[in-house]
Amino acid sequence: MDTADRLDLGDVAALADRIGHNVALAVKVPDHTLRDVLVALLAEGHVLIEDHPGVGKTALVRALARSIDASYARIQCTSDLLPADVVGTNVFNQRMASFEFRPGPVFANLVLVDEINRAPPKTQSGLLECMQERHVTVDAATHELARPFAVLATQNPVEYAGTYPLPENQLDRFMVRVSLGYPAAPREVEMLSEHATGDRVLALDPVATVSDVLAAQDAAIGVHTSERLLRYVVAVLARIREDPRVEFGASPRAGLMLVKAAKALAALEGRDHVLPDDIQELVPSVLAHRLQLAPAAVGVPRLDLLREALDKVPAL
Repeated sequence: MDTADRLDLGDVAALADRIGHNVALAVKVPDHTLRDVLVALLAEGHVLIEDHPGVGKTALVRALARSIDASYARIQCTSDLLPADVVGTNVFNQRMASFEFRPGPVFANLVLVDEINRAPPKTQSGLLECMQERHVTVDAATHELARPFAVLATQNPVEYAGTYPLPENQLDRFMVRVSLGYPAAPREVEMLSEHATGDRVLALDPVATVSDVLAAQDAAIGVHTSERLLRYVVAVLARIREDPRVEFGASPRAGLMLVKAAKALAALEGRDHVLPDDIQELVPSVLAHRLQLAPAAVGVPRLDLLREALDKVPAL
């Protein structure tokens, strides 16, 4: 499909359904988790997948990349990983007697940053520019990244040995944070049977192209948000910031990402306008990881704080 062709919202919903169904053939993912990943894809957002090892985080990203026939790169984070290993570096070409840029793995459509919190803070900071600006700067030269571009990072729980907590400014770059959890017993039995003969991801055929995804992203941008709905979003953010149990609330960037994600969710459902229900559906995955709790509130579930805020702010 030519990216100049504009998809109507019915086509966007059908495209997302095809991609989601294809991913589910290879990895068992909760429906709401897969929905949030597709929302981020259509909203040009990044995804933080936080869960225990072995539940399918990496397989989910690989299956998504194969489903849309996208270029894919994996960065395995370790304590000695350097920023140049991520973004690339200039290498001296003896034949040409000049330096040339060797791009790093971020120059792909979907970049899996595996166990991101095992990389030191200096390396984690190397991702900030590409996640926000969609380009990297090396020795004063700027290099544009591919489109579409998304970082899907996996993270082990912080109590695991050898992990570094992600800084707040990096957490704020992720549109959504999701988790997979352990599958229900029937799904786990089905998974064991299906994977007995090999890697199911390798058996997937593409059901879309990156051009389809770009057209769907353009269509999602055009979804209507009323002024009343934007006031509702601001009221929810203000209520969260005013909660005495919250030391630092969601930033204005969080509000922008929440609106973009809500547009994508409406597009996934074939609607040309955002509803308050879309905002309420996405608040947990978009805002929970951005909250910094006051010392006296450590241990209070963030989701409970968010639900209370939603309950106290009337939908306009």
